[in-house]
Amino acid sequence: MATTSHLLESLLASLTPGRITVLVILLTIVSYAIDSTKKPTYPKSIPRVGYYGGIRATVRNWMNLSNYHNWMEEGYNKYGKHGRSFVTPASPSQPDEIVVPQEQVAWMLEQPETVLNTQEPHEAILFSAYNFFGIDDHFPIKVMHKHLARNLVTLLPDIQEEVADSIDLAFGTDDTENWKTLNLWEALLVIVPRVMNRLAVGLPLCRNQAFLSSQVAFADDVFRNCLILTLFPTVLHPIVGRLVTLPNRYHFHQGYQLLKPIIEQRLLDFERFESGESSTPPQESIITWLIRQAKADNLPSEQTPYMIAQRLLPIEFAAIHTTVITLHALFLDLLASPPKENYLEIIREETSSVLQSEPNGIWTKHGLARLYRTDSAIRESMRLSTFSTGLTHRKVVAKDGITNPFEGWHAPYGSILMANMSVQHDGEIFENPQKYDALRFSRVREEFEARAEAEKGDTEEALRIKRLGLVTTSSEHLPFSHGRHACPGRFFVAHEVKMMLAHTLQNYDLKPIANKPPPTWVAHTIIPALDVKIEVRRRSKD
Repeated sequence: MATTSHLLESLLASLTPGRITVLVILLTIVSYAIDSTKKPTYPKSIPRVGYYGGIRATVRNWMNLSNYHNWMEEGYNKYGKHGRSFVTPASPSQPDEIVVPQEQVAWMLEQPETVLNTQEPHEAILFSAYNFFGIDDHFPIKVMHKHLARNLVTLLPDIQEEVADSIDLAFGTDDTENWKTLNLWEALLVIVPRVMNRLAVGLPLCRNQAFLSSQVAFADDVFRNCLILTLFPTVLHPIVGRLVTLPNRYHFHQGYQLLKPIIEQRLLDFERFESGESSTPPQESIITWLIRQAKADNLPSEQTPYMIAQRLLPIEFAAIHTTVITLHALFLDLLASPPKENYLEIIREETSSVLQSEPNGIWTKHGLARLYRTDSAIRESMRLSTFSTGLTHRKVVAKDGITNPFEGWHAPYGSILMANMSVQHDGEIFENPQKYDALRFSRVREEFEARAEAEKGDTEEALRIKRLGLVTTSSEHLPFSHGRHACPGRFFVAHEVKMMLAHTLQNYDLKPIANKPPPTWVAHTIIPALDVKIEVRRRSKD
């Protein structure tokens, strides 16, 4: 025992700060070396951007995380817009990505899941095994596809009510004389979680601040952890992943304690309704849809409060932060536009006019669809102010890989293919692409409708114009991804953002800002300018 104790003391004494630092560096280098042997090797015929070729290149890419979006733009301008694929560095823990040109996006999306898989790269990007406790989002995505569109129309009055109440809470209602300064990001975090949870869990929980704070904190955890884990080699993820996601578990259990009785009551409401004991159907919400689909699929394991609460996690994450980022950019794009453009007043007049024609002043699907200029302003902001370099990824899961029929290169198993959002900034597709033109898409739609009234409409042209709407995805409009796996929640997002913009402009004045503060890019994702403040004032009803 004495010998063992002596050896332990000697070992501890030898671990000086300098030696520990060297050991950590060596462990990191070895880990990256192990990682590099597991990553797919791409043909040399595909051009590269960024740094490539071994551990040294990985380190240089790691030290240039703020440059990734510039490399994507460079690759698009050099190769992508000329019909060529190129390879861009991914985060250190991920394989490099083959970025296919716009003309090949359709080919990529048409491949069966047994060849190019959608879910695996999605889970890898979000580190779902750690952030979401290994619970995949297949079932909630299926639920959203099957139930959101068919129920959204009847829920519009509830959403409109929550939009109005949450905006008034964040912006204030008392003072119509003085300007109020507020942090835009913090204000949106008051508004968006409440509106989203009116759909997800319903009243009264959607207004419980402790519950909302737990959901926002969990979404923050996921975003932060993704940034951390991208910097670590995958061989260290089993250790690092479990450590950095401890806050996730804490915030989930915080919310679960408040959510559990709501889910239990909803399950009981189902039982009573199905047995005929009650004639009142359960309150419609995402919780209800999860239960309904689990019953339809005969999945008892999906009908426990704990599992239902876990199934809400990826929905909450996706719906909260992406919507807040979208609105943050939208308000800044509008406020930083030249005063002569008068965008705020144009949207205010359109939303006010259409709402006045709605029955009882309640938004309908038809009324929201008539907001061409509002729709265009949102779509244009999403075109210009992208929050990622790419949202459409596929992983090669065919054991023999896949061969590109256009260029001839072969991507082996494990390769990542993606569509490039830089197409949204292409001057050959969009005139003056770096300028925010809120009416860019509505102008075309209005001109077509004016022509259509005077002459026989062109069916093909009508279809093309219809595809300029906010929720319609294409190889040129990728904020909601594209193809059969496009975001199923985009219809809700479109409705809620239009309602938010309408209520804000009808009830508040917003002071213009001189310039739009730029975001910070970290790898393939932005961090918005979180300290931006805006000035608002309640409009007088006189």
